[in-house]
Amino acid sequence: MSQREITIARVYTLEGHDHLNQTLKILQHEEVAGVTVIRGIAGIGSTGELHTSSLLSLSLELPIIIEFHDEPEKVESIIATLKAKLDLKHIVSWPATAHI
Repeated sequence: MSQREITIARVYTLEGHDHLNQTLKILQHEEVAGVTVIRGIAGIGSTGELHTSSLLSLSLELPIIIEFHDEPEKVESIIATLKAKLDLKHIVSWPATAHI
């Protein structure tokens, strides 16, 4: 088994915004090594507002996490592109090791 150093990044956004499709198009165009989209059932944003789903009200403001990974330099470049083109403010990243 081989190993390589990668960077994992997460983009936090909300359903109902067009960030998901636009981010996926950029990531697909950049041919990143891996992408996963996670739909949250609840979240609290920077304003302190609770975004949640319930049987009584189906919200279009649920949290969406777009996680991707690749070589560190490529991820940093993509983060810069995402911030410039989509004005995304909630992106985190960290180093990791891929076991291939």
